[in-house]
Amino acid sequence: MYRFKRIAVKIGSNVLTHSDGTLDTERMSELVDQLALLHSKGVEIVLISSGAVASGRSTLKLEKEPDPVSARQIFSAIGQARLINIYYELFSKHGICCGQVLTTKESLSTRSHYLNQKNCITGLLQNKVIPILNENDTISLTELMFTDNDELSGLVATMMDVEALIILSNIDGIYNANPSDPDAKVITEVAEGQNLTKYIQSSKSSFGRGGMLTKTNIARKVAAEGITVIIANGKRENILPDLLENGSKTVCTTFLPSKKEVSSIKKWIAHSDGFSKGSITINENACKALLSGKASSILFVGITKVEGDFLKGDIIKIKDESNNVLAVGKAQYESAKMSQSIGKKGLRPAVLYDYLWIMINR
Repeated sequence: MYRFKRIAVKIGSNVLTHSDGTLDTERMSELVDQLALLHSKGVEIVLISSGAVASGRSTLKLEKEPDPVSARQIFSAIGQARLINIYYELFSKHGICCGQVLTTKESLSTRSHYLNQKNCITGLLQNKVIPILNENDTISLTELMFTDNDELSGLVATMMDVEALIILSNIDGIYNANPSDPDAKVITEVAEGQNLTKYIQSSKSSFGRGGMLTKTNIARKVAAEGITVIIANGKRENILPDLLENGSKTVCTTFLPSKKEVSSIKKWIAHSDGFSKGSITINENACKALLSGKASSILFVGITKVEGDFLKGDIIKIKDESNNVLAVGKAQYESAKMSQSIGKKGLRPAVLYDYLWIMINR
C-alpha cells in the first residue's frame, strides 16, 4: 500500500504552533493519528519533533528575560516535558508506545557515540516503539547546537538507513518564485545537481531556527546518500498517508535520491563538518583530482597548509586555496605530523578516499 517501509518525519515548530506561539494540540493530535495509521500498516517511523521551546515560551511568562541561551534552556526544560507528555498520551490512545531520545551535536561527534545512538533507536523500532527525537537545548550551547532540527533530521535519516525523510513545514515545498506571488508554483522534483539558488530565500520561520535554505542544503545532502527527501505542508489534512501512497499526486517538493551506494562511515562523515577539529588546504592539482569524479585520496604532495590541533581519527575539512570547503574527512595523522609532511611525496595518504565526503554544495 505504501511506497516506503521506514521513514523519518521531521515536524517543524511552525506546524505545531499557532501564530501566537502557543502549542497547537489539535494539529499534534491530527498528525499523531496519521502516524498511528502508518504504524498500523507496518511502516517504521522515526519522529524528529520541534516545538519544545515554543511550548515552554507559551507556558511560562518570565518575570525578567534572561540572555538568549539561558531563555532557550529554560523554555526547553519546561516545554520538552509538556511536549513529550502530549505525544505520549496521544499515541497511547492508539495503543502505541513512544520513547523520548534527546541528543546534542557533541554527542554525535564521535563514531562510537553515533553508533550508540543508532543502537538505541534501532532497539526502540524493533520493539514497535516510535522514537521521538529532539535536540537537548537545556545543555546545548550556541556554538555546539545544530543549525536546527532539519540538520538533526538529516543526520538521523542517514544514521537509521530510512527510505525517505519527510520534512513538514508550513508551506507546500520550494517555489519557483516568492510564495506570496499568485503565479508562484511548487517545484515538484529536484534532481541531483539541479540549481535552486535563485528560488531559495534565506529568511527564517517565526518560531524555528531554520529556513528554506537550510532545508534545501540538508535535502541535497541526504538525497545524495540515496534517500528520498520530501518537503511538504504539515498543515494539510492527511498529508503523511497521502505522501506515502504509490503514485501520490500530493503537492510537495521531492528531492530524487542518488543511485550511488554510500557506505555507513561515509554517511556519518557527510554530516560531520560541524564536528571538525581542523582543516587542510590543497593546491589546484589536488582540487582537480578530488572533484574529478574518480576515487581519489588526499596526498601530502597536494597539501599547502594545515590548520588546527587535531589527532588521528578526528574529522577535518579540506579546503581550496580560496578557503572554500570542498570536503570533510577523517585524518590519518595528527596535525603536527601533517604539518611536517606538507608537500612530500611517497607517503601514505593524509585522508583516505573511503573516509572522505565531497560536499555537494560547493
